[in-house]
Amino acid sequence: MTLQQLRYIVILDQEKHFANAAEKCAVTQPGLSIQLKKLEDEIGLKIFDRSKVPLKPTPLGKEIITMAQRVLHDVDAMHDFVVSQKNQLKGTVTIGVVATLAPYLIPLCLREMQKALPKVKLVIKEVSTYDSMKDLELGEIDIAIMATPCGNPYFKEYPIFEEPFLAYLPALHVQAHKDYYHLEPNDIDKLLILGGEYCFNSQLLKICDLHAKRAPRAYDYEINTIESLKNMVKSQHGFAIIPWLSAKDREISSSVVCLPFEDPQPAREISLVTTDTFSKKLILEKISKAIWESIPKELKASKSYRKIRWDDSPYWKSAVADLK
Repeated sequence: MTLQQLRYIVILDQEKHFANAAEKCAVTQPGLSIQLKKLEDEIGLKIFDRSKVPLKPTPLGKEIITMAQRVLHDVDAMHDFVVSQKNQLKGTVTIGVVATLAPYLIPLCLREMQKALPKVKLVIKEVSTYDSMKDLELGEIDIAIMATPCGNPYFKEYPIFEEPFLAYLPALHVQAHKDYYHLEPNDIDKLLILGGEYCFNSQLLKICDLHAKRAPRAYDYEINTIESLKNMVKSQHGFAIIPWLSAKDREISSSVVCLPFEDPQPAREISLVTTDTFSKKLILEKISKAIWESIPKELKASKSYRKIRWDDSPYWKSAVADLK
């Protein structure tokens, strides 16, 4: 017994004619007859007396049609309820934003997000990529804002914009006065990376075509923020590759320069990510629009970037395996 079959018998009772009912149901008359016979065979009784013109239900068939009308009414009410809940713009929404993006994006877009969702309480957390994926699976956050693709088949990704990477160099670097940065052999062991940010590091290693193991340093410093990376570069302790938003202010400094890579520039795709059971699509649309309207116009320009993946990186896979 299917909802479709129940709809067919209700419409047959209304039209009292197979040809008219078939047209209203958008099926062929033989197709309608087959579905009616299947239903009658399943329940073991006749619903309609086919000898009557116009078509009439049998006494028991009339009771079944009445019950079918109730079922369809409840199903339609359930559908309306689901649509209403999906479009409900109130309550609490918890958003996890990767730490390499949050300090630069959230100050730009928070006011627009609040304007778009005045009745929604936004709870925003700075998290690592690993933690954002874990928290999504556990239901501790509703939405993640992160670099994609993330390689999880149970997540849905809604891309918003692409953010290019830039080379952040000490002012005395030999390429400091060039228009674009090219990785040189002497720079390989000077690349600074972030402790615990395996997604971000995977992207950097891919950009430079490097493996995780490089020459040992004379010190160990587990750097946890992009700002610390930048300060290390300012003090002539290597170089960094940073996302565009973290350098958007282009602070005036005689100690560093910030250079783009040659086209196609490497970039990360920034998306809203949810589980496949998240239903409040209108909230996603509002957040996505608020972010898009808040980012600098340079990031809205249509460019052919080289999107850097991280989910397929051996560095990412081995690092996450060690955490489990």
